[in-house]
Amino acid sequence: MVPFQDVLSEVRRVLGEAGSGLLPSLLSQLLDAQVFSEQYYRSLFRDAGSDQGSPAEADDLARKLALPIWQKWEASKGILFSMCEEKVDPGPDTSEIDENAVPSISDLIPDTLFSAYIDSIDLSSPGFDESFDFYFSDDVFDISDEPDNKPTTVREDRKTQTRKRRSDKRPTKKPARLKLSKEVDSEGPPTVENYSHVISARREGSFQPPARTTPLHARTIPPHVVQIPLAIATTALDSASLLPPGGGAALQIIQTINHPVMNQIMPTYVLVSPPQSLNPISHVFPLSPADGAVAPLELSMSAQPTSSLSDTASKGHTPHKTPSDDSTPPVHRTKKKPVIPKHVEDYIGRLKSHLSEACSEKQTGLGVASHYIDTLLVPRKLVIRSGKNANKCLEKELVVLSESERKKAMVDRSHVFKDAASGSKHLITVLGRAGMGKTTLLQRLALDWSDGGLPQFQFMFLLDCKVLDLVQPRYGLKNLLFDLSDSPSCQDSSALFQHVLSCPEKVLVVFDSFNDMKDLEGLLQAPAVSASCEGYSVRQLFSGLFLNKILSGCTLLIASRPKDVLNQLLRKVDSILELCPFSPTDVERYVLNYFPDASRGESALRKINSQRFMFSMCSIPLLCSFTCSLLEQHDVDTLPSTLTDLCLGVIDQRLDLETKERGSKMDVTQLCNMAWEGFKSQSSLLSQEQQISKELMDRGLGCRILESRVAREQSDGTPVTYFTNLFVQNLLGALLLVQSRDQSEKTMLAQTVFQHRKRKPLGEWHDLLQRFIMGLLYQKSPPLCTGFPQGPATSQAKRQAAEAQLESLKPAELTPSKLVELFHCVYETRSARLAKLLVKKLPDDLSFRGAQLSLMDACVIEHLLRNAKGPRQMFSTDLQDTCVPIGGLKEVVALSCIKSYRASTLDTVDLWEDLHCSGDELRLKSSIHKFTIEPFKASQECHVENLALLVQIHTEKKLPSGGAASALEEGVPAVRHLHKLDFELGPQNGPEVFRRLVELLPALQSLQHLDLENNKIGDSGAERLACVLPSLTSLKMLNLSQNSIGDAGLKKLAQALSDVSSLQSLSLYVNEIADVGAENLALVLPAMQSLLDLDVRYNKFTDIGAQKLSNALRSSPSIKSLQMWNGCIPYGLFEHLHHQDSRIRAMQ
Repeated sequence: MVPFQDVLSEVRRVLGEAGSGLLPSLLSQLLDAQVFSEQYYRSLFRDAGSDQGSPAEADDLARKLALPIWQKWEASKGILFSMCEEKVDPGPDTSEIDENAVPSISDLIPDTLFSAYIDSIDLSSPGFDESFDFYFSDDVFDISDEPDNKPTTVREDRKTQTRKRRSDKRPTKKPARLKLSKEVDSEGPPTVENYSHVISARREGSFQPPARTTPLHARTIPPHVVQIPLAIATTALDSASLLPPGGGAALQIIQTINHPVMNQIMPTYVLVSPPQSLNPISHVFPLSPADGAVAPLELSMSAQPTSSLSDTASKGHTPHKTPSDDSTPPVHRTKKKPVIPKHVEDYIGRLKSHLSEACSEKQTGLGVASHYIDTLLVPRKLVIRSGKNANKCLEKELVVLSESERKKAMVDRSHVFKDAASGSKHLITVLGRAGMGKTTLLQRLALDWSDGGLPQFQFMFLLDCKVLDLVQPRYGLKNLLFDLSDSPSCQDSSALFQHVLSCPEKVLVVFDSFNDMKDLEGLLQAPAVSASCEGYSVRQLFSGLFLNKILSGCTLLIASRPKDVLNQLLRKVDSILELCPFSPTDVERYVLNYFPDASRGESALRKINSQRFMFSMCSIPLLCSFTCSLLEQHDVDTLPSTLTDLCLGVIDQRLDLETKERGSKMDVTQLCNMAWEGFKSQSSLLSQEQQISKELMDRGLGCRILESRVAREQSDGTPVTYFTNLFVQNLLGALLLVQSRDQSEKTMLAQTVFQHRKRKPLGEWHDLLQRFIMGLLYQKSPPLCTGFPQGPATSQAKRQAAEAQLESLKPAELTPSKLVELFHCVYETRSARLAKLLVKKLPDDLSFRGAQLSLMDACVIEHLLRNAKGPRQMFSTDLQDTCVPIGGLKEVVALSCIKSYRASTLDTVDLWEDLHCSGDELRLKSSIHKFTIEPFKASQECHVENLALLVQIHTEKKLPSGGAASALEEGVPAVRHLHKLDFELGPQNGPEVFRRLVELLPALQSLQHLDLENNKIGDSGAERLACVLPSLTSLKMLNLSQNSIGDAGLKKLAQALSDVSSLQSLSLYVNEIADVGAENLALVLPAMQSLLDLDVRYNKFTDIGAQKLSNALRSSPSIKSLQMWNGCIPYGLFEHLHHQDSRIRAMQ
């Protein structure tokens, strides 16, 4: 293979000699030869169109162009050599004339036009030679090469001499700039569109008047465009036709451009040769660089053939837009499938075999293909919030979906890369809590690709962030893809890398365990910008990929936990997918697949279903695996009841098996210290500074506490070792804090989230650690796996310190997410006294709103509230925006201590449907009567639709499925007892959605507070409201402020207000009420005997309307205040009215 440096030198030489004129032709020919993809061609054309003045930019373009040329040198070298030949001047040769060649525009212009122009020129005027050379190219004077034997005048003789002098210098071959036109000619006759990109690319530089300091000969005029001064063009049109001598379509005058001719500014016409086969739809009008310069009407309306461009325009045809300067020329060709070199195909085959083997097993004896449960994913969207700290908490940014909405939006793994091939999804993120199966999903995707799936990708590079050296600046993109990823070794990685660079849209780069990529505060501020350079860190390379600085067009898939470091990058990703937990069906399938013996599998499933908390833990795939592992080795009747017991049982089981094999008990003290050190840095990787014996390493790997991998970048073959999962590592760290005498009570208690004031999100590291700490403190017997020397005094002291901290907490002051963690910590202790203390301190309004609740969270909350002894306390709980599963919602709302609850309307209706289908009428009646929507705030259109659904159930007294339940005989109490409704959709959506709301108001018989402020319902909305107001017999407050209500709307409204006998407060603040409207309101004011406050400030009525309202106020003794100041009322009159009646005020 030719050395790359030789190819690079040749490309530099060709670009330097050819210049920008040959570059479009070169790129098009390379694209036709399939040297690179069309997308790569467009990126090169954009780079070529930018300013290449600096040597660095020109060299960068040469490097980008040399990479695919070097890879496909055999197909490229002929094109390069032909470019060099086009630049060589072979001298005059008129022996051969191509009759089929596309004539230049000068060949189509009649001699009479030029003769008229030459005759008008004063050859003796100063500056003639300079302007002459600029305005007339060789093609202009190449009218005829035949000798003329007729006598000539002095002027004609000079004209002939000038033609000969010019023709002697002209080469026989067409100029190199016409190369692109010849290529197009093979596909069809030349059209204006064929040259539009040339005109567009140069219109700013070619047609502007040159500065005085710029030599005129330095300016070039695009081919097939000729400039004719105005006077000569007019004369020629009057005396000669623009039809070529050989027949055909006429030349076409497009626009005028002002140029200095003979030291004078004269308008000039641009003449373009017409196409020989006309298609009006495909023609384009070239844009003129002279703003506002157009041809005079008498010229543009000259007699021309019916197929001309001006005729097309006159018939109303809309021409295509001319491409802008930075756009690439359209490529009208059928896209061919690129040819993959043999060595690349071989490597792709080995890569697929390698990933198939590496990803085929989840753990010993469990294959991904056979045991994988295809869990669903939920697309998530972001809500952009203002404020400097808006991106600090993920729950505040991700749009919270109800359980019903999640079910409707769920997709399988085949949708992960939907639209990725089209480039609309470049950055894809998969979120999931610890143990949800993110790594398993990526392994499944790798198997899909290795089995022929995901055909849009030729390459898949799988990177595990927890085993990468993230900060050392010693890598390049090639190292990242071929050395650091899970891929087979290759000898010719450079050639493969060049192929990867030539087709980035065919590359998938996967970052697993992205939560281990720490310290991302300035990640995107120093990205890698060169694909060929080395000396970057992994973090910089990721930043370059993320920001599309390197390998532009590739697809990036990132897997991370939702509360960790990816938070600040979420706004920049194209697609966010969240892994769903196991459904009851998924748990059943997993358990039955786990056990080869079907009877054992069914037995294990019965035991799991019999214990509510264990069943809820199995919704997390990793914990489901732990449970099956325990049941596989020990056929016990009672399963662990806490997370601490489950994880301890798994570790004890693994250590026990390892002890039986080795014959000696394993001491995990050193592993606990390493786990604690890793926790402090939030890393699962064992530090190389920590010395660990080979025996301990082997035993840790044997009992699956540790995992190891040898990275190829390690020249000495040193393996990279890390803890298997977050649950095991945090449990070992908690063992150290609880069991070791070297760790004080203060150090242990500092790891709880209840006292943390850090701005950085803590994530699941602290969530799990504090649960394990509380669980280990209350273990009845020391764990079998510990080897720490500990006395009863140490254990008792730490337990008392933990209890003192829990007793000092004020649950009412905790955020919903921290309150959930407090529930978990108390649950792990299994202490009835602590549970009673917690329930006693809980506020009556127990809100979990905004904290995403899993099935395990709901089970813990239900357990503590149900089993707490002592005085009965009643709670009103808020479960909105929690995504709580239907099963968890069912258990919580059924508690006797829950007097009312709020939850998603759709989820609540689904719960009622589920209870009705199961025949549990008692629970159904209880859940219907406890449900409340007070107060109801409609800030989205879906809120009004949800209210409509409740009103429908209330009026029809049956569920949407059609089932009539006895519990609905009295309707829905939440609708019947709704007192307050705030409509907050705003001016944009308010008027439209208000129509739907008005239809629901008559069903709200107990409504007392109706706030419609700032929805711009207008007069039409006021009229609709007037029709239903009499049915609101309990209404006390009506706010119609800022709704653009005028006199017409208030006329209807006033008539209805007199029938609302219960109304006490009416606000018409900032509307468009004039004197007529004020008079209508004054007429009904005495009849509104319950009205206490009226606000009509900042309307448009004058002193006349104010006087009318003041007179009506005298007949309304019940009104306590009338606020009616506005700028149309004279201040003196307002003061006079105020002195007459002190109830008239300017402000409240």
